[in-house]
Amino acid sequence: MQAPARERLTVARYPFDDSDKRGDTYVNWDVFTRLSPPEIQVHWATAAIAFILGLIIFARPKGTLPHRTLGAFYVSLMLVTCVSAFFIRSGDVAGWEYLSLKGMSWIHLFIPLTLWGLIGGMIGIFILKDRKRHRGPLIGSFLGGLVIAGGFTFLPNRRMHLFLFEEPERIQQMVGNLVF
Repeated sequence: MQAPARERLTVARYPFDDSDKRGDTYVNWDVFTRLSPPEIQVHWATAAIAFILGLIIFARPKGTLPHRTLGAFYVSLMLVTCVSAFFIRSGDVAGWEYLSLKGMSWIHLFIPLTLWGLIGGMIGIFILKDRKRHRGPLIGSFLGGLVIAGGFTFLPNRRMHLFLFEEPERIQQMVGNLVF
C-alpha cells in the first residue's frame, strides 16, 4: 500500500480588488482555509453572511414578510457565530497573551454582549411588542458583534489581517514548510 502523496502548501494569491491605487490587493483563500480550523471558518462565514444580511435588513422596509424571514435567518447566523466563537481559543493577537483566559482573549467579551442584544431584540418584538425595544438591541448587536468585533479582527498580527493585507513572503514565512 502506497502512502498518500504529501502536498506542500504554497502561497497562491488571487486578485481581490483591481481598483486598488497602491497596486493589486490579494486574498490568500487557499492558505486561509488550510490553516484555519473549522471553527474559525464557520465563524468567519456566518459572520460575513450575517453582516451582509444585516445591511439588507436595515435598508429594507420593516415589518414585512421578507424582513421577518431575513431577520430569522440573521438571528440564526448570529447564534452560530457566537457559539463558534466560544471554540476559538487561540488568543492570536501578538502581545495580548496576558489577557487570555483559558485561551479566550478580550475580543470574546463581545459574545455575551451580542447574545444579550439578540435575546433583547427578540423579547422586545415577540413579548413586549415594542419596536424600539426590538430595534435598539439588534442594532447594538450588529454594531458591537459585527462592526466593532469584526473590525478588531483586522488588527495587525490577527488572522484576517494576515490573509487580506500581508505580503505573500510574510505569509510564506509564517506558514513555513507546512505539509498537508
